Amino acid sequence: MTDTSAVTRQFEGLTIPTAGTYDLDAAHKVVGFTVRHMMVSKVRGGFDEATATITIAEDPLQSSVVATIQAASITTGQADRDNHLRSGDFLEAEKYPTLQFTSTGVKSHRGNEFVLAGDLTIKDVTRPVELKVEFEGVGRSPYGKDIFGFSASTEIDREDFGLTWNVALETGGVMVGKKVKIEIEGEAIRQ
Repeated sequence: MTDTSAVTRQFEGLTIPTAGTYDLDAAHKVVGFTVRHMMVSKVRGGFDEATATITIAEDPLQSSVVATIQAASITTGQADRDNHLRSGDFLEAEKYPTLQFTSTGVKSHRGNEFVLAGDLTIKDVTRPVELKVEFEGVGRSPYGKDIFGFSASTEIDREDFGLTWNVALETGGVMVGKKVKIEIEGEAIRQ
């Protein structure tokens, strides 16, 4: 086993990274979402291109993150739907090429679970959101890089961000649900 004691520390029973700056590992990340479709099923999708810089502070509860997602990298596995999501009906990817999350503070924590408050910007609308973050662990890769893993999730109302396109269904309800569940899995590498 590799000794990581020089780059880890204890915090309330958790082994966490020492203070420093970490970048999201592009090869080990998933930025996904789920939304109801036609009131009977769910569509899953994600964004292939996302970056994040995570600053682990001396006081872990003062840590912060800035994440940027490329709007045009949205994918649901269906080209026509992906193009529609990039269009003016939804993300307007040409006019608003990125979605941005900037943390504003750690709201609470218990064990390895943290609630991270922040501002999410989609198109030209910024709203406060809370990410439920699970710290997955810290280690050193076989390539000598110090890493840690995490999962995060939240739910937003897409209409709060101006994503209001929809179609009423003859049977009642709408084609696209308002609530969007966002799920993120990732590893971060010390810089």
